[in-house]
Amino acid sequence: MEGVLSKMNWYEKLNQYFPVDEMKSQIHMETLLEDKENVYIKDEGPKHVLMYVEFDNFVFVDYLFVSKEARGEGLGRKLLNQLKEKNKVILLEVEPVNYEDSDSEKRLKFYAREEFKHATRIGYSRRSLATGENTVLEILYWSPTDEDEFAIYEAMKWTYENIHTYKDEHFYGDSYDASHQVLKFNDESKKNMLKSF
Repeated sequence: MEGVLSKMNWYEKLNQYFPVDEMKSQIHMETLLEDKENVYIKDEGPKHVLMYVEFDNFVFVDYLFVSKEARGEGLGRKLLNQLKEKNKVILLEVEPVNYEDSDSEKRLKFYAREEFKHATRIGYSRRSLATGENTVLEILYWSPTDEDEFAIYEAMKWTYENIHTYKDEHFYGDSYDASHQVLKFNDESKKNMLKSF
């Protein structure tokens, strides 16, 4: 399998691993890499692909793929540590635990071990332009300081408006929903999905 994986380009690796409703098109990602080269970054190796946004005060992990063959080698931790060394808030989107998908629980355990927190006051439901389905996602974050969740919400809103929806009509023939329809900052906290880990 590693031989097949090494022949795949970075997008094929991501597309093979992530569900269609979470994937940006290849042309969307290539355009982000070109048009926003100072903030949208690709870190690629034989066993990983890391796509992230680096802004003044935060880093958003768009995609983190580590090949099954490399799991247990500490590669995911090493990649996150490189981001942590930037001394900025790191945020990312994850699926809620799906017990039919053993990887979802493993991902959450991994991020809990890496000291990420669940943004329990942020609601996030995004319509996929590929499937038309709404996907509920959760926001996890790591902070070198004790950043409040409203700052995380604002960073996520910026990411949605400037990265996720960038030239969406051009690439998909349709527009993503407005950020105020997709992201909500709630008065009440929901259950912390990382607490059990």
